Amino acid sequence: MEVTLIAQLPGIGTRNRIYLPGCKLQNNLQSIRLFNQIPIDLHLPKFPTKQLSPSPMELRRPPPVHLSIALACLLFVSCSADPQPPDDVIELIPTPATRLHGGSVLRMRRGAPFKIAIFADLHFGEDAWTDWGPAQDANSARVMSDILDAEKPDFVVYLGDLVTANNVPIANASSYWGQATSPARERGVPWASVFGNHDDASFEWPIEWFSGPGIPEVRCPDETNSSCSGEVRYSCSFKGTQRLVLMKNEVEQNAPLSRSKFGPKELWPSVSNYVLQLSSPDDPKSPVLFMYFLDSGGGSYPEVISSAQAKWFERKSREINPESKVPEIIFWHIPSKAYKKVAPWFGVRKPCVGSINKEGVAAQEAEFGIMDMLAKRPSVKAIFVGHNHGLDWCCPYEKLWLCYARHTGYGGYGNWARGARMVEVTGEQDFSLKSWIRMEDGKVHSEVVLSS
Repeated sequence: MEVTLIAQLPGIGTRNRIYLPGCKLQNNLQSIRLFNQIPIDLHLPKFPTKQLSPSPMELRRPPPVHLSIALACLLFVSCSADPQPPDDVIELIPTPATRLHGGSVLRMRRGAPFKIAIFADLHFGEDAWTDWGPAQDANSARVMSDILDAEKPDFVVYLGDLVTANNVPIANASSYWGQATSPARERGVPWASVFGNHDDASFEWPIEWFSGPGIPEVRCPDETNSSCSGEVRYSCSFKGTQRLVLMKNEVEQNAPLSRSKFGPKELWPSVSNYVLQLSSPDDPKSPVLFMYFLDSGGGSYPEVISSAQAKWFERKSREINPESKVPEIIFWHIPSKAYKKVAPWFGVRKPCVGSINKEGVAAQEAEFGIMDMLAKRPSVKAIFVGHNHGLDWCCPYEKLWLCYARHTGYGGYGNWARGARMVEVTGEQDFSLKSWIRMEDGKVHSEVVLSS
């Protein structure tokens, strides 16, 4: 017996297909175009053999199925058994394995590498009361879109400072956070994020507001804006948006694409401490790589990775990778003091690899054990940070690599050309980890092998 389903599909699309295991479309329909005119190939799920009765605003479904409801775009589809996914499709919808791990499992594509794009220091929301600010945000979105279209990554890491909260006078900066993640969302590319020092900072009043012309009329779009009704509300606040609120809105509004997590409560005020597993295409229980995400502080509390975070990493890594057989990479925003030890003096020379070295390392305020722990762990291959817009090098440190991303956003300081660091994971038996930088003009440089 077939099941007819009326579903509201999320506004996502790309070369990657939305894959929900086990179903086909009715009437041989292969793809649709949403209002953004991006074609989406569809593979829809097998549901229990009973009639579903969704309301116009809700998809009624058995508990194991998770769909994001983002567009008022309705499709009638028919499901039949076809349980094998295409080889080139990344599984975006939680499987039993991903539910078991809280949505923390990603799968490699069979016979293909797994590619990650790192977007750092976007700084959305600056000077929204001027023409310059929104233009900068549009430029940042263009850079990300061009890189996503050129590289076609399987995953995106937002490496902190998505917004400049100290320049955002609205009650909830999630509206700008959503703009920052929109290029990945529109293309159906899953992502994870960590916090930077600007993401939850309190508003800093510009001194020029108190000059002769006076404080400008500030229009602050409220997070409850409705794209359906066209109704716009305004709500200004100068207190900043807490990390917990930003993360809550990202996770709730972007499932299943957002793989970000709050992290353990005992680590708060530090948020975004979690690990994601990249698994074999044939077995979700067979890890190929572990990706750790840590909150390096700043904004509402000191710029530091705490002793509690270091101990959490030690416990978690021993639990899931006790013999250090599976490679691990680490993401956080503010560099550790170890970056100062390896930083090139002039230019970027071997053994370091990169193209710009235009400022000194702005490191965390203090360290409480995390670097000693990582340096002694043979499975840790590389650490990736942002924060310094004028640095994009990778340098060896002990038995691992310390890497900067590339300043991606047009917000924030500096006029260096924008780009993104790419990371590519290859092979289950012969593991390889390499990286390069893709620039906004399409050029590629600074390729380095991080697994040697």
